[in-house]
Amino acid sequence: MTKDWPERLVLVGAGKMGGAMAAGWLAGGLPASSLTILEPNPSDAIARLAADTGAALNPPEPRGADVLALAIKPQALDAVAPQVVPLAGADTLVLSILAGKTIANLRERFPGVRSVVRAMPNTPAAIGRGVTAAYPSPEVTDEQRRWTERLLGAVGVFHWLDEEGAIDVVTAISGGGPAYVFALTEALAKAAEALGLAPDLAMSLARGTVEGAGELMRRERETPPSVLRRNVTSPGGTTAAALAVLHADDGLHPLMERAARAAHAQAGKMAG
Repeated sequence: MTKDWPERLVLVGAGKMGGAMAAGWLAGGLPASSLTILEPNPSDAIARLAADTGAALNPPEPRGADVLALAIKPQALDAVAPQVVPLAGADTLVLSILAGKTIANLRERFPGVRSVVRAMPNTPAAIGRGVTAAYPSPEVTDEQRRWTERLLGAVGVFHWLDEEGAIDVVTAISGGGPAYVFALTEALAKAAEALGLAPDLAMSLARGTVEGAGELMRRERETPPSVLRRNVTSPGGTTAAALAVLHADDGLHPLMERAARAAHAQAGKMAG
């Protein structure tokens, strides 16, 4: 009989992303008795989550895992893997959200494991609005795929990828994308200040504009962003004048491509 959730889910690392996933899993129906959280420096929020739900936090003898979810910093893998490798057996699914760490690299750290899924979520997972894409090793079973879809879908939109290399592209686009949007908000506020508005008003206008545009795009999911853009743009008007600058040969599109390529290249450097 297929289980909706893994009976033994061990989360290694409960920082912002790991904590967001844990909260999303429990809110989505994961029994608290199934979740063990291993985090050497738990935040007050994680401590409260464990206390309020009954999920295990740093038990002295963690049990073996059906799913071992890795949500630590990539540079911590070498130190952490030897501590948790006893929890992963031949039937364990290792679910990793570590940027740059390949399936081959994870197999080296967990030599007894057959099934590995690499995934890349983003920070809006903290409010259930994340975007996650993942790639499974060939050994991942149908049940483990369903577990992955359930776990990662609990914190937002989920996509499977056809090749592992696409993970680095996802990292560069949706993984870092929220930071790019926040940077755009900062830039919009600075532009308002340069035109004479007070800083508080400038930031309020910028934040409200980005929030509202994002919500409009969510509600108009079937409408391409290009159409939404044209709906705001009157020929010869003020928005058209601004877009002429953004759409110049050295404008927003090539700038964003350069930014994404830089992130993609950095993800490649972190591999191994």
